[in-house]
Amino acid sequence: MRSLGTVGKQCTFIDQQSNLVRVTVLSLDDFESRALDTLTTYAAIPCLSPMFDAQWNENGHIESAIQLLAAWARTRTLARFDVAIQRLKGRTPVLVVTVDATTSSTGTVVLYGHLDKQPPLGDWSDGLDPYVPVRRGNRVYARGVADDGYSTFSALLALEELERRAIGHARCVVLIEASEESGSPDLEFHLDALREHLGEVELMICLDSGALTYDRLWVTTSLRGIVVADVSVSVLTQGQHSGSASGVVPSSFRILRQLVDRIEDATTGDIVLEELQSSIPLEHQEAARAIAVEFGDVIARELPTLEGVKLMGESASDRILRRNWAPTLSVTGMGGIPSPEVAGNVLRPFTRVVLSLRLPPNVDATIAANAVVHALSTSVPSHAKVEVSVSAADGWLSPPLAPWLAEALEVASHEAFGRSPGFTGEGGSIPFLASLAKRYPHVQFVATGVLGPQSNAHGIDEMLDLPMAVGVTNAVATVVAAHARKEV
Repeated sequence: MRSLGTVGKQCTFIDQQSNLVRVTVLSLDDFESRALDTLTTYAAIPCLSPMFDAQWNENGHIESAIQLLAAWARTRTLARFDVAIQRLKGRTPVLVVTVDATTSSTGTVVLYGHLDKQPPLGDWSDGLDPYVPVRRGNRVYARGVADDGYSTFSALLALEELERRAIGHARCVVLIEASEESGSPDLEFHLDALREHLGEVELMICLDSGALTYDRLWVTTSLRGIVVADVSVSVLTQGQHSGSASGVVPSSFRILRQLVDRIEDATTGDIVLEELQSSIPLEHQEAARAIAVEFGDVIARELPTLEGVKLMGESASDRILRRNWAPTLSVTGMGGIPSPEVAGNVLRPFTRVVLSLRLPPNVDATIAANAVVHALSTSVPSHAKVEVSVSAADGWLSPPLAPWLAEALEVASHEAFGRSPGFTGEGGSIPFLASLAKRYPHVQFVATGVLGPQSNAHGIDEMLDLPMAVGVTNAVATVVAAHARKEV
């Protein structure tokens, strides 16, 4: 059962005891009237991330999306702000919206999101389409609406409403990148170019994370890293009749299977490479147990598992930790294998796979990637030809919250949802956070988002829960206001 708390009400007052601005600035009607038309227009644009659209520049979909969001941003009723599209040769663009401070507060608040999308990934349910947005009740279905199209609207509407109510905020920079779903390969170059513009960053708010439920603000405490390996094993220059070649020419699939066994135990699913292992901090183990006590087997509940399938993990808390901290391997793509409808009696010349390896938050992704390449490419059975290319991104651990921010998050969640915030790790990766944590090691971070149950990020039937988007927007407003008053 959803508890919306004060979502939809509009109120502002200052708690004299804590000196925090308690503010619920946006209603569902506000979000619909100001943002929903543009958000659904964005949803119809197939702006795939460069990893999935090598011709992204020529195809122009990313350009269409960023121009749409920039045009909407220019219509905001902010006192002093600038909307720019930063372009670097050979790189995807970044939308940069700079909003001047309305108080004497120093430092910069950075609000982050991304506009690139994952592919549709198969057939969507009847009546749904990845690029034809459909609203059912208070949910909108389309690719990219929750991951992460809503973020531009949430960030700027929060700031707009603060100014409309004369609530002060520091200088804010909204960054919307276009390569996140490819591991953010362009982000570092843009951050280098923006170093002086960002100035003294004091607070980072990332709007690209998840939520276990829709009844509170969820704050992400950790993210796993990732190594993506594209592996090809070749044994022939062309396919041969299996009746004449099998038993003589080694199967490329069998060799690939042996190589993958060097990384993952095929019986248990556990990763065997030492460089991908890490111990789980005690506080994260205790947090997982607390979530399991309150919510039960929340991870198992949200998965569309076939009847009878036994999940990994021995308990609800174990499954939380396995998702957020365990190194894992998933085969996310295969090549060189015909579909069953056209499969012939042929010993295939090669087998190609894409391996997605999730890493514990505190594992060095570069070291892990090197270990994966070494395992896949040395002492290859039958001297088959192996080609391996990898990309890697570090995980992230949230630094301790400053007292003012811990209090602000408590107030923000209560005002927006009617209950205290939740804190949990996430199994996915947001390269932006790891990059910024290295550049700004003493900055406060808030990673949050709308990706809750049935949101289906990266899967079919992706969905944005509109009340959750409103709640997150209101919480962002409260946190930004608190940052401006932290020294008052």
